[in-house]
Amino acid sequence: MWTKLSHTIIKYRLLLVLVLVGITAFMGYHARTVEMSYNLSSTVPNDDPDMIAFMDFKEMFGEDGNLMAIGLKDSSVYTKEKFDQLRDLSLAISEFEGVNSVVSLPLIKRLKKDTAQGRFVLEPVFTSTPDSKQEFDSLLQVALDQRFYTGRLVNAQNGATVLLISINKVVLNSPARLNLTKDIMKAGQAFEKATGIELHYAGLPFVRSVVAGKVRNEMQIFLILSVIVTGVILFLFFRTWDAVVFPMTIIAVVVVWVLGSLTLFGYKITLLTGLIPPVIVVIGIPNSVYLLNKYHQEFERHGNKMMAISRVVRKIGLVTLITNFTTAIGFVVLATTDIVILKEFGLVAGINIMATFVVSIILIPAVFSWLPAPGGHQLKHLKFKTLDFSLTQMDLLVHRHRIFIYSFTIGIVVLSLYGASRIETVSYMVDDIPADSDIKRDLAFFEQHFSGVMPLEIVVDTDKRRGAIDIRNLRKIEEFENFLAEQKDISEPLSLVSFVKASRQAYYNNNPRWYGIPTREGEKGRILRFMRNETDSSGLFSSFVDSTLQKMRISMQVADVGSHKMDSLVNQVIQPKMDTLFGNSKLKLSITGTTPLFIKGNKFLIENLRFSLFLAFVIISIIMAILFANFRMIIISLIPNIIPLIITAGIMGFVGIPLKPSTALIFSIVFGISVDDSIHFLAKYRQELFANRFFVPLAVSKSLRETGASMMYTSVILFAGFVIFAASGFGGTVALGILTSITLLIAMITNLILLPSLLLTFDDGKRRKDMHPLIEHYDDGFYIEDEDEEIDLSQIRVSHEKEDIPGEINS
Repeated sequence: MWTKLSHTIIKYRLLLVLVLVGITAFMGYHARTVEMSYNLSSTVPNDDPDMIAFMDFKEMFGEDGNLMAIGLKDSSVYTKEKFDQLRDLSLAISEFEGVNSVVSLPLIKRLKKDTAQGRFVLEPVFTSTPDSKQEFDSLLQVALDQRFYTGRLVNAQNGATVLLISINKVVLNSPARLNLTKDIMKAGQAFEKATGIELHYAGLPFVRSVVAGKVRNEMQIFLILSVIVTGVILFLFFRTWDAVVFPMTIIAVVVVWVLGSLTLFGYKITLLTGLIPPVIVVIGIPNSVYLLNKYHQEFERHGNKMMAISRVVRKIGLVTLITNFTTAIGFVVLATTDIVILKEFGLVAGINIMATFVVSIILIPAVFSWLPAPGGHQLKHLKFKTLDFSLTQMDLLVHRHRIFIYSFTIGIVVLSLYGASRIETVSYMVDDIPADSDIKRDLAFFEQHFSGVMPLEIVVDTDKRRGAIDIRNLRKIEEFENFLAEQKDISEPLSLVSFVKASRQAYYNNNPRWYGIPTREGEKGRILRFMRNETDSSGLFSSFVDSTLQKMRISMQVADVGSHKMDSLVNQVIQPKMDTLFGNSKLKLSITGTTPLFIKGNKFLIENLRFSLFLAFVIISIIMAILFANFRMIIISLIPNIIPLIITAGIMGFVGIPLKPSTALIFSIVFGISVDDSIHFLAKYRQELFANRFFVPLAVSKSLRETGASMMYTSVILFAGFVIFAASGFGGTVALGILTSITLLIAMITNLILLPSLLLTFDDGKRRKDMHPLIEHYDDGFYIEDEDEEIDLSQIRVSHEKEDIPGEINS
C-alpha cells in the first residue's frame, strides 16, 4: 500500500499540490470571518439541573453578571469640586452606547412619599450641580442617609464608594464590549488625571473584556514566536534554508485550515482554541524532521534523489501516520466530554493534527522532488559529533548500568507519587490573571471594602401568589440576610426586603432610623399600598420579584476566595443556615448564579479531564496492541510514557501548583505526544531484530543510534515550542507551557534510556516469522533489497546507467 502511495504522490504531485492550494484558499476565505468569543465559557452542560435552574433565573430576573464596577477611596471626593467631577464621570459613562444605567453617589435616587397620589416616586437626590458648599453638604447628607445604599454603594466605615455600570446584554456578548470597556477606562483615566484620585475596575464584564483582548493579542504573539523558535532550531539542525522554509509553509497551510475549520464548525476563538495555531506549529514540525532526516539518510546511502523520496513515504509513512494519530488522540478525547470549550478545542486540534500529516506527506516529497538533490553541506547534520557522542554514552549507559537506571527511576517515581499526593484541586474565578496584575489588585480593593464583586444569587419560592410581600416571610428572609451580611466574604444582600425597608424609611420622610420591616399590621398595609401604586420606570423592582409576587431574588456579591473556600461557603455555611431557617416552612430557597456554577463546573471539568486521560490511555494501548501484537511490548512501550506524567504530578505537588482545568489538560495531551517516540524506537527495534538474527543488545544499540537523533531533534523543538507559553499573561497558559515542556523533556529521556533498558532486560528477542504485525511496514534505515522490486517499472525511466539503482520516476 505505502509503495503504491509513494508512487502516486510523486507521479501526481503537481495535481495534489494544486488540490492543497485550493483547499487552503477555501479555508482562508472562511478564516477571514473567524470571531472572538465574548461569552463566559460555561463548563456545565446545558442539560444539567443547576444550569437549567440558572437559565430559568436569567429568564425571570435578567443577567447576574452584567455589572462593571469602578471603585475609589479618597476623602477628597466628598468635597464639592471633586464630587462634581465624579458626577460628570457618571453622566458621561451613562451616555455610552451599550450602558443601561449607572448607579453612583452623585446619581443616587431615593424614594419619596407622594401623599396626593398615594404612592412612592423615585427621584434623584442631586437634581443638578449644587450652587454652594452649604447646599452640597446638605444634599450629601441626604444621600448618605439612604440606608438602602449603605454597604452596597458606600462603605460607611471608611468612605470608599463605587460606581455600578449595567451593561446591555447584546453588547456584553459582542466585540463592541471591548470598545465600551476602553471608552469607560479612557473616561476614568481623564478623571484620575483631573482629580488625582485612583480608580479601581472590577466586575465580570471588565474581566471578560480584558481576557478576550489578551487572548487575541497572545494568539498572534505566540504564533509568531513559535514560528521563529522552531524555524531557528530547524536551521541549527539541518543548516539549510529549504529545511526551514518548506516545513514552515506546511505549518502556515495548516494554521489557515485551523482558522477556517473554526468558522466552518461555527466555533469562535476562546482561551483554548486560541492556543491551537501555535500548538500546531510546535506539533507539526516533528513530521518534517522525521521525513527530512529519513530523506537525507537515504540519499547519503545511494545518491538517488527519487528513490530516497519514494522510500521516505514507503518506510516511515505508516509510522508518521500513527504518531500523528496518537498525538491527535490526546486532543480528540477532550471532545468526548460534555464541556463545550473542551469539545471545540479537542475536535479542531485533533482534526488539524491529522491534516498536518496529510499536508506533510504530500508537500515534503513533492517540493523536494523539484528541488536539487541535497549537497554535502545539507547532509552534515547526519555526522553531528556532539549528538553522536551523546547517543554513544546513552548506549553504554543502558548496556552497563541498568541497575542504576532502574534504582534511580524507582526512587524518582516513589518521590513523585508522594509529591502527587500533596496536589490540591483549586481554582479561582479570575484564575488566569497574574497575581501582580492591576486586575488582581483592583479585585483585592473591592474584596477589602465591599466583600467582592463575584455574583451569587438565591431564589426564594414562597409557594403562593403574593407570598413575597407577606410580612412573616419578609421577616424570615431578613433574618437570613442578616446572617449573610455577617459573613466576611459576602456583601450586603439586596432583595425585596431591602425595597420594603427603603419604602418604610421613605414613608417616614426618609428618616434613616425607620429603615426596616414594618412592625405593625396597619403600618404594613399603608406602606404596601404605597408600594403597590409605585411606578417602576427603571425596572429595578421587577428585576427582584416575578410578576405574580410568588418568587423573589436575593442578590449579593462574594469574594473570589477559590473553589475550595467557595464550596465550603455555599455548602457548609449558607446551605445549612437555609435548612435551619426554612426547613419546616413552605419557603423553598435555591442557590444559583455564576459563582456556584463555577464551583460545579470546576469539579465537572477536572472529572472530565481525568476520564479523558484514561480514555487516551486505553485507546493508545489498543493502538500499541494492533501495532506490535505483543503484550510484553505494549507494557514496555507504556511505562516510559507514564513515568513522565507521574514526575510532573510530583513536581506540581512539591511546588504547590494546584490541579485545575489548565493543568489537568496537560496530561492527556502530553501522553499522546510522548508516545510517538516510543513508536518510532520500537518500530526500528523490530526491524533490527530481524536484521541481526534476533540479537537484542545489537538491535537496541542500532535502534538507539539511528532513531535517537530524530527523537532528540523533535523533543528539543517540542520543548522550545511549548516553553514560549510561559511568557503568557494567563496563569493557566503559563502552567500549560512550563509543565508540558518539562514533561516532554522527561519523556525524551525515558524513551532514550529507560525504554532501551527495559528491552534489554525483559525482551528475549524471539519473534514468530509467520506473524506480521502492522509495525512491520516501518523502516528507518534498514534496507531490504527485495522491496525495490515492488516499484512499478512502467513508471520508471533510466536517465543514466548505474547498476542496481533505479532512475528517476516520471513526473
